[in-house]
Amino acid sequence: MNQLADETSPYLLQHAANPVDWHPWNAAALAKARAENKPILLSIGYSACHWCHVMAHESFEDPATAEVMNRHFVNIKVDREERPDLDKIYQTAHHFIAQRGGGWPLTMFLTPEDHVPFFGGTYFPNTAKYGMPSFTQVLERVAEYYRDNGADVRGQAEALREAFARMEPAGSAEVAALNDAPLADFREVTGQQVDREHGGFGGAPKFPHPTTIDRLLRHWRSTAHDPQPDKDGLYFAALTLKRMAEGGIYDHLGGGFCRYSVDRFWTIPHFEKMLYDNGPLLALYAQMFQISGDETFRTVARETADWVLRDMRSAEGAFYSSLDADSEGEEGRFYVWTPEQVQALVAAAEYAVLAPRFGLDQPSNFEEPHHNVRAWHLRVYQTVEQIAGTTGQPESTVRRLLMSGRSKLLSARNGRVWPGLDDKLLTSWNALMIRGLTIAARVLDRPDLADAAVAAVDFLRGSLVVDDRLCATYKSGKARLNAYLDDYAFLLDAVVELLQTRWSSAHLEFAVFLADGLLERFEDRENGGFWFTSHDHEALLHRSKPLADEAVPSGNGVAAFALARLGYLLVEPRYLDAAERTLRAGWRGLQEFPHGHCSLLNALDEYLQPPELIILRGEPGEASVWAATLGAAYNPRRMVFAIPDDGANLPAALVAKTAPAAGVLAYVCRGTVCDSPVATLEALTRL
Repeated sequence: MNQLADETSPYLLQHAANPVDWHPWNAAALAKARAENKPILLSIGYSACHWCHVMAHESFEDPATAEVMNRHFVNIKVDREERPDLDKIYQTAHHFIAQRGGGWPLTMFLTPEDHVPFFGGTYFPNTAKYGMPSFTQVLERVAEYYRDNGADVRGQAEALREAFARMEPAGSAEVAALNDAPLADFREVTGQQVDREHGGFGGAPKFPHPTTIDRLLRHWRSTAHDPQPDKDGLYFAALTLKRMAEGGIYDHLGGGFCRYSVDRFWTIPHFEKMLYDNGPLLALYAQMFQISGDETFRTVARETADWVLRDMRSAEGAFYSSLDADSEGEEGRFYVWTPEQVQALVAAAEYAVLAPRFGLDQPSNFEEPHHNVRAWHLRVYQTVEQIAGTTGQPESTVRRLLMSGRSKLLSARNGRVWPGLDDKLLTSWNALMIRGLTIAARVLDRPDLADAAVAAVDFLRGSLVVDDRLCATYKSGKARLNAYLDDYAFLLDAVVELLQTRWSSAHLEFAVFLADGLLERFEDRENGGFWFTSHDHEALLHRSKPLADEAVPSGNGVAAFALARLGYLLVEPRYLDAAERTLRAGWRGLQEFPHGHCSLLNALDEYLQPPELIILRGEPGEASVWAATLGAAYNPRRMVFAIPDDGANLPAALVAKTAPAAGVLAYVCRGTVCDSPVATLEALTRL
């Protein structure tokens, strides 16, 4: 066993028995590189990554390759999900060096003194192919180059430092006034990117982009009462969600979404299932059902929530990180079928509707590469109405047969060799799922989803706050690593959302703890916005202030949005001012690339037109009825908090502007301006 044996990350533990002398990223490994004057071979990946597994099997498990690695380098393995700070730095450096995007596995070679990369790539094959040299050839050449070209290495290091410095946004003093121009620009650019036939944005590979869909829905709702409402924005969002629900990116047996589609039709996915995708998508499908009443969206939301609670929930009540793309050494093997397999498991009447529904009567769409077997990955080919018309059966019968047949297939699939489960608990990804469950609980009238969200928040509050600060990850009974911006921001947003479903003074106190933590530990007090790492974090090559959305929403955008909402609730200028400073820090990005800053656009939208805040005080049962009535329609700018008449430990601001009542009293505020209390639901509805 190498130095990874004592780690908790499932990804690092996958490499603990490699012949490579792997080290985790820590002071001892960095000191070893300096003392031996060996460059660092930094390998970054994650447990659900297909090509990470390929490179591990080909190279890291090979004794001959390991001997070359150990002779020339100090080898450090990093789980990008535990250390997104390192991943952001070295993915960016790879882009500078290679002049193309990166990915995983990321393979970077660093100087031992200051950890500046001088060469890098992603996957390298074990033999020369794909127009690439073998990995051992790369290792020998890099070691030789480092030994013979010290001056060039130092010069490149300085150029990289300058490139990193130019990345950071300029100060915000020159911004005179924030306006709505980026909101309009977003709609214009997004309209040009939409695939109007299959939904989504751009061509293959096609990602869900939930932040973009969310922004489209919010933009449509903000124009709904205008003379020309943004019907196209609603259509683009609905089309994308519907096509994804029909496609193979969605798991039609177990629920939940895979990472992305390799084609523009959403048919064949990259089969890994990530928690951070499914939390936002759960919220969006629930909201689209709320808007449209279309049962497709309710079904997908329900099945996705059920999958999360069934397959991804830990004993502690939080949620695991991901399911691997691979099982039995092959990507997708767990999910695909042959018609013969299906026929052997279901009744003839069930197969008669399953086959046209999921394309089992069509040519195969998937090939298992190692076995040269043609297979079928399920996606929707015919609607229930079409099948009913063809078979002459009532639609209710078709639905019943589909349900019973799918249940049998799921039961059989559960008996297969499962993809690997990454069972570490990440604070930021849990927060995204908590938010999704909270919204779905309200829309679908599912108290069990609210129960799950509450349990997850309570676990994070009880087990991932250590010495009065939040931690980023939890595994095997250990909370580890100082939290990042995303951990604080996403969890604050989730708790504010949860307070609208289940009021809890303890959760409100936790929200204040998180908001104060953002200001104290992450804020750039000079130029506005928030650093990705805390002020007392380990000194690294670069300290970033990420403003654009990536695979997850922008921590700065979510922080600005959630701080402002909490600021309006508690009448706290510190939070409102920090949100505005963040928008000013990101203003150039909003102007130049609005479609890449959807989270910041949401914060800008509510800065320009503050949300409607409704506080209900009184008898809990009646207040919940009022809250359900007010939340029945999709209105993302409305916040409703039902505070029981015996609510304890309320902040002074809430005590000052509300009072309990024998029945229910409603206090309606827009921004910082509040109306007189309203004593009947009828009057409140009119208002």
